[in-house]
Amino acid sequence: MSFYRILMMILCSVMLSRPALAAEEIVINGSTTVLPVMQKAAENFMAVNPSIILSISGGGSGNGIKALTDGLCQVAMSSRDMKENEVALAKKNGVTPVRIPVAVDALLPVVHPSNKLQAITLEQLRDIYTGKITNWKALGGTDKTIAVISRDTSSGTYETWEEKVMKKEKVVPSALLQASNGAVVQAVSKNPNAVGYIGFGYTNPGVKGLGIGQVKASPETALSGQWPIARELYLFTNGAPSGNVKKLIDYLLDPQKGQKMVQETGFIPLPKKR
Repeated sequence: MSFYRILMMILCSVMLSRPALAAEEIVINGSTTVLPVMQKAAENFMAVNPSIILSISGGGSGNGIKALTDGLCQVAMSSRDMKENEVALAKKNGVTPVRIPVAVDALLPVVHPSNKLQAITLEQLRDIYTGKITNWKALGGTDKTIAVISRDTSSGTYETWEEKVMKKEKVVPSALLQASNGAVVQAVSKNPNAVGYIGFGYTNPGVKGLGIGQVKASPETALSGQWPIARELYLFTNGAPSGNVKKLIDYLLDPQKGQKMVQETGFIPLPKKR
């Protein structure tokens, strides 16, 4: 037997006898609002933690919370708090949800850039979304029917809009429902007569954000409470984070790491003193 063949046999034997270093996968599911923050942080986190794989998908806050409750993910992204019935169901399934704020968001009403309207009141927004105001002419605009764009009911963004703007009134049945912030941006950017609402980090030149009364959406007005549709963005885990999940959470809350990426994605980092 040749020396080369003997050497290859020895090398193969050593490789087979060594335990495989398996990477740990952390499954993350939920809010499309939180999604870009998590995706950007994940790229950098996995670069410095190659033994940890983050598997991330959207689908809405409700879907993320359900996945956590059903044991299908380790981390749920949510743009709203859990409801009492969701907490009760989680505990029934042996899951103890722990809420972790990771960013602040200013929910922003948006129109097509060609729309001359600059600001609106919460009452006017509610009247548009309930169908009481149906034409831009009623708000000083052109004589055109308003195309109402809303989010589907599994969305935490919809829940926030329902609570802070609609005051539990029903959205007009003719509203076009979209499954994500990005889909709302696309729909409004293509329709001069449309109105929608998105997370602050999704603002781009394809849509125009409206002020509410005399207040404009900004990190300062969101953190001070002046912006009336501000909210925190959350991650939920089953029990206090531990192991690699804690390592991920710590990374996201680090002012020089995850919080810096919150800002880079257009959202608002947490206040330094909480």
